[in-house]
Amino acid sequence: MGKHSATAPQQAGASEGDVRPQIQAPLPDVPRGHHAGARTHHGASVAAGAAPQGVGNPSASRYSRAKGAEEYIEKRQRRGRHHVLRAALVTLVALVVAGGAAVAAYLYHINTAITAGVDDKLRDTLVETKDPGDPFYMLLLGIDKDEERAESKDYGKDYSAYRTDTIILARVDPRDGKVTLISIPRDTLVDLGSNGKQKINAAYSFGGAAYATKVVSEFAGVDISHYAEIDMDGFAKVVDAIGGVTVDLPVEVKDPKYTGLDLPAGKQKLDGRTAALLGRARHAYDSYGGGDFYRAANQRMLIGAVITKVMKGGASTIVPTVTTLSGYVTTDMDVTSIASLASSFKGIDVEKDVYSGQCPTISEYVNNTWYEVCDTAAWKKIMERVDKGLPPYEDASQDFTAGVAGSVGVSTSTGDDASSSGAGGNGATQVTPEYTGTVLVLNGTSTAGVAGNGASTLTSAGFTATTNDAPSLQAKTTVYYNGDAQAKAAGVAKTLGLSAAPVQNDGSWDTSSDVVVVFGADWIDGSAKSANAADATGAGTTVSAGSNTATGTN
Repeated sequence: MGKHSATAPQQAGASEGDVRPQIQAPLPDVPRGHHAGARTHHGASVAAGAAPQGVGNPSASRYSRAKGAEEYIEKRQRRGRHHVLRAALVTLVALVVAGGAAVAAYLYHINTAITAGVDDKLRDTLVETKDPGDPFYMLLLGIDKDEERAESKDYGKDYSAYRTDTIILARVDPRDGKVTLISIPRDTLVDLGSNGKQKINAAYSFGGAAYATKVVSEFAGVDISHYAEIDMDGFAKVVDAIGGVTVDLPVEVKDPKYTGLDLPAGKQKLDGRTAALLGRARHAYDSYGGGDFYRAANQRMLIGAVITKVMKGGASTIVPTVTTLSGYVTTDMDVTSIASLASSFKGIDVEKDVYSGQCPTISEYVNNTWYEVCDTAAWKKIMERVDKGLPPYEDASQDFTAGVAGSVGVSTSTGDDASSSGAGGNGATQVTPEYTGTVLVLNGTSTAGVAGNGASTLTSAGFTATTNDAPSLQAKTTVYYNGDAQAKAAGVAKTLGLSAAPVQNDGSWDTSSDVVVVFGADWIDGSAKSANAADATGAGTTVSAGSNTATGTN
C-alpha cells in the first residue's frame, strides 16, 4: 500500500454559490450545536490554522446545496422514499454470494448488473495488490441518486448532478479475516486542483467514480484496489429482504422535523424503512454537535447488523438479499472475485473482526457553511495503525461518538502489533497464522468438488494445495498439521473459516505435506461454515452416498 502522506487541506477561493437543485444541505437555521465561526474538534488532537475564508470558486458554484433542501426532503417523505445507508451493501455482496449453489442461477444477472457502471477510467485508477491474499483498500460510496432523480429534468443521469453523501474507506484483510471501516466526513475540505478548495463529496460531481477514488486515495495516502457505490433506493429493501436487523442504541434517537424518528435507547429490531432513516438521522444529534459524525457511526453499526443477520440466515436469507443487491450496487468486482473473497470471511465475528473509526477533523463555520478541516497529524497516525491491521484508535477518548451513537466491532487497542494472532476472531488457534506451505485437501463427503473448491481458496491465499478423496466418509471437518507446521495449519483454518483448532497428525493421515485438511459432512451441512467460493459459482455436483466410502471425487 502507499505511504501515508495526507496533506493538510488549505484555505482558498470564493464562496460556493448555487444553481443546481439542492440536496440535504445543513440549513442555516440548524447549526451543529455551536455558534457561527466556532471551531469544533472531532477526534482531532492538533489545532488547525485560521478558518478558510471564502472556500470554493465561482466556476464550481453550481455544486453548492444551500437552497431547496427542506422542500426536497418533504417531497421524499410524502412519497415514502427515504435516504438510505449505501456503503453497507457491497460489503454484504462479498459475504452473501458465498451462500452456495442456491445462488448460482442468479450469478450471470448479478454480474452484469453490478459491473455495468464501471468504466475504463475507474479501472485504470484502481491499483491491484501483488498477491490475491494481500490486504487491500476498497472505497465505498453512497450517491444521492435514485431512479426518480435520474429520470428528472433537474438532475438526469450524468454524474455531475450528484454527490457522495457517504464515504467509507474499507481495509479488507482476506488472510486475517478482518475488515476496517473508516468514515470520511462528506464536508471534509480538500484541494481539487483547478476546481479549487471544495468539500470532498464534490469530487464525484467533477469527475465521477474515477476522480472520487483518486481524491480519496491521495487524501488517505493509500492505494485503492476496489470500488463500490450504491444509490438511495437499496438499503431499506435489503433490510426488509432479510427480515429486519437488530441494533443497540446508547441513547434515544428523536428527529421529529426531518426523519420523524422516535426510537428509545436500547436493543431493538428495525425494519428497512426505520433502519434507512436511522442511517440518515444527523439532526437527532444536534445537541451533541456535529450530527454527521454520529450518523456515520450509526451507518457503520447498521453495516455490522446486516452482516450479522445475513451470515446467520443461510440460503433463505442469502438468495433474496443477493437479488435485491443486484439492482443497486455498482462495483469493479465480478461475482467470481467476490465469491472467492467471501470464502475468507465465513467465520467472521462482527464484534471482534470488524474495526471502526473515522477521520479526525475540526469544524469550521464560514460564510454560512460548515467545513471539516482534517487534523493531518492525527489522521496520519490513524492510517498508520489501519495499514498495520490495528484498530484505528490508540485511546478510547478518540472515539467521541461512543456512548451516544451506535457502534460496531473494535475501535481501540493500545498494542503496536497487528492483532492477527489467534486471540478472538475466528478462534482457530493461539499461534500467529502463516499463509504458506503445502496442503493436502481430502474430500470426506459424498459431494463432488468440495476438495477442489477448498484447494482453490487455499491457493488464492498463498498455499500450494493438492486434492484427493478421503478413504472414508468423515463426520467432522478437521485440519491436521505435521511436524512444526502448526502456524501454517492455523493459516489454513483461518482461510477456510474454521473455528476448531488444528490437530497434530498422529500418523493416521498423509505426512508428506505440511498440512492435511479433511472435509466432513458438517462442511456440507453448514455447521462448518461451508459456503465456499466455488459452490457459489455452481462448481461441484452432489452425488448419492451409496457406501461408507467418500465418493466426492475431490
